[in-house]
Amino acid sequence: MKKESVSLAIFIDALGWEILQSHHFLDEELIHKQDLRTIFGYSATCDPTILTGALPRDHGHFSFYAYDPEHSPFRGSLFIQLMRLVPKALSSRNRVRNIAGRIIKRRLQYTGYFNIYNMPFRLLHLFDYTEKKDLYQKGGINSGLDTIMDYARDNRVDFFLADWKASEVENLASLTQAITDENRNCTFAYLYMASMDAILHQYGKNHQQVTDKIAWYENQLNTLVSTAKEHYKEVRLFIFSDHGMTNVHTDFNLMQLVEDTGLRFGKDYAAVYDSTMARFWFIKGESEAPIRAVLEKIPQGHILSPETLKKWGVDFPGQRYGQLFFLMNPGVLIVPSHMGERTIAGMHGYSPEDKDSTASFSSNVKLETYPKGLEDLYTLFKQEIDRCQTPKM
Repeated sequence: MKKESVSLAIFIDALGWEILQSHHFLDEELIHKQDLRTIFGYSATCDPTILTGALPRDHGHFSFYAYDPEHSPFRGSLFIQLMRLVPKALSSRNRVRNIAGRIIKRRLQYTGYFNIYNMPFRLLHLFDYTEKKDLYQKGGINSGLDTIMDYARDNRVDFFLADWKASEVENLASLTQAITDENRNCTFAYLYMASMDAILHQYGKNHQQVTDKIAWYENQLNTLVSTAKEHYKEVRLFIFSDHGMTNVHTDFNLMQLVEDTGLRFGKDYAAVYDSTMARFWFIKGESEAPIRAVLEKIPQGHILSPETLKKWGVDFPGQRYGQLFFLMNPGVLIVPSHMGERTIAGMHGYSPEDKDSTASFSSNVKLETYPKGLEDLYTLFKQEIDRCQTPKM
């Protein structure tokens, strides 16, 4: 006998609206496709918003590094001190940094996504790392907010949650097992698909690799939905992304221009150079004016006003993630940065109002109200859980 209904929430990382519009994708299954407003920042910002329905200032996540030497988990680490002695030609290699990152994560006992990226070992002691816990587990959100997963757990419902550390193939197999298991009544599933993001970073959004990957998703999801329909009377499908992707056309050495002021990092100011933005803290108040003067002369980007930060929901209490934000124009990449030494073909994290930043949302059912932004997905998924799930007693 078929079970009643299952809601499948399929998260395809970086499948932006501009990309989706230019490809055929599950056209026979999906009756509704639309743009979805993203959040300023990277996946570290977007994912907590999807999970909680809150803006960044309320959930407390933005980027991985925040200037906070007093609470830095890297202070006093003998291993990091030893890594500071390793020549940069070796310590800057991705393989070396990945191994070092795994060692640091294990020693700190972090359960969240951890990557030291290209942050110099000599500077780590000045910064806090902001995603210490697994976002998908209880207590994973910095501000303490509950997630949609917590809502399902608190209501003792049977749901499927993909393992973000596993491959797409493994997660697809696990979900298939969950919905075909006759001993379960899994009526909500959250499947995270991460590979598209990496492909877009490597090749840009117009490459054949992107088209091939979308076709692969279409094939896999068609099979998944067909399998679900064999076991459920109703299969409700929701496919969404966290952001889009922008083709990179210009590299810009912002770090060098700031260093040319003669101000001392860690003494006069501190900064995190993300791929598309730089965030500054002024240790000495008089360092702000010369840094602003440099930034204001750069046509490849602009300083974000307090009004814009508030509008985008990133006016954090205590200016935790920066006292000044400088955002590059779409397609301009900071190279080198604390995220990497080399250029890449595609990047996100530009203005959320730029068309290439826009996320996407699609569904095979008609809804009374469609989500307008990432923060609306929590409400949608809560409604799906409420309508589909019967709490276990």
